[in-house]
Amino acid sequence: MVLEGKKRQVKFLYWEDCQSHDEALARLKKVLREDNINAEVEVIRIQTDEEARELRFIGSPTILVDGKDIQPPTTSRYGLVCRAYFLEDGRVSPLPSETMIRAAFKKRP
Repeated sequence: MVLEGKKRQVKFLYWEDCQSHDEALARLKKVLREDNINAEVEVIRIQTDEEARELRFIGSPTILVDGKDIQPPTTSRYGLVCRAYFLEDGRVSPLPSETMIRAAFKKRP
């Protein structure tokens, strides 16, 4: 899938103590490469609770595509925590699936 036109804006927010962020970033980059998506990825390390509140960071890792979370949060608690994603089959995972990441890019900005 090639998405032409405007470059997509992606923010990858993470907390260093959450061990799933490296693999999540690798999945994101794999999807961008495989689907030939024109995107600029800004990697943001969240270091304090204050930063978490300012950036509305609900947990690590968080991926925003054109300002929208790839899985809308079910909480409004912000802080330095690891995030849980609800996968397509109903399981809970510390990582978003490639399918979930791809779906976020199919939505138009």
